[in-house]
Amino acid sequence: MADRVTETSDMTISSSGEHVPNEPERFFFAHVQKTAGTTLYRRLKRLLGSEAIYPNDTDGDTVTAVLVPDHLLERWRVRGDAIRVVTGHFPLCTKELLDGDFATFTVLREPVARTLSYLRHHRKLTPEDRERSFEAIYDDPLRFHGLIHNHMVKMFSLTRDEMTDGVLTRVDFSADRLEMAKERLAGVDVVGLQEHFDDFYDALSRRFGWRLGKPAHANRTEPSEVSEALTSRIAEDNALDVELYEFGRNLVGERASLDQTSP
Repeated sequence: MADRVTETSDMTISSSGEHVPNEPERFFFAHVQKTAGTTLYRRLKRLLGSEAIYPNDTDGDTVTAVLVPDHLLERWRVRGDAIRVVTGHFPLCTKELLDGDFATFTVLREPVARTLSYLRHHRKLTPEDRERSFEAIYDDPLRFHGLIHNHMVKMFSLTRDEMTDGVLTRVDFSADRLEMAKERLAGVDVVGLQEHFDDFYDALSRRFGWRLGKPAHANRTEPSEVSEALTSRIAEDNALDVELYEFGRNLVGERASLDQTSP
């Protein structure tokens, strides 16, 4: 398995910008929900092999595997030597709980579109909620505070000391937390945008040497009619996510410009 990883990613970029040979790297994918990350997860399993990816079929219940940091730590103790890419809906700080250095990557999505996609996906997969309105699902305290309210800001600002329940941890949102999220997002090695997923694949290929091919989207849901009142409410409730997303768009644009001017 190590040989397969070495064939696809046998170089790293030093602080001086030089490409130098290295042992196979480890990678942490901060998978924001409903950003087309599942298709990337599947491509990585195909490229690197199932044993190199967390979670795989040996890691138990999927929901637990991608949401519960303690479960990740338990599985890391069992097969951490084989894992090269950690994926899941884990806050960025989760990587600090694991031994070793990680290259990092993530994908952002416009917050209103992300939230509406989440609501559609939840209603599709949850039989008892299929007749509920989007507003009723949105108002569910567990879902709103855990997976909707300024979700991206929480993913990048949460610290290991304050994290009690992974991404479901409740936090107080403030301007300081937004600035922390921006600072940490700027430190992520590869940042992509859901609406420009091909560009994200290209950036991963340039940085890590992965030959991923074209994205084949998974877990898509058809758009549904929603009230203007709900979309306005989502934008207002997630104002910090809107600002972080704009920061991320600018960051991606700046990095793309640098890539174009680099020799």
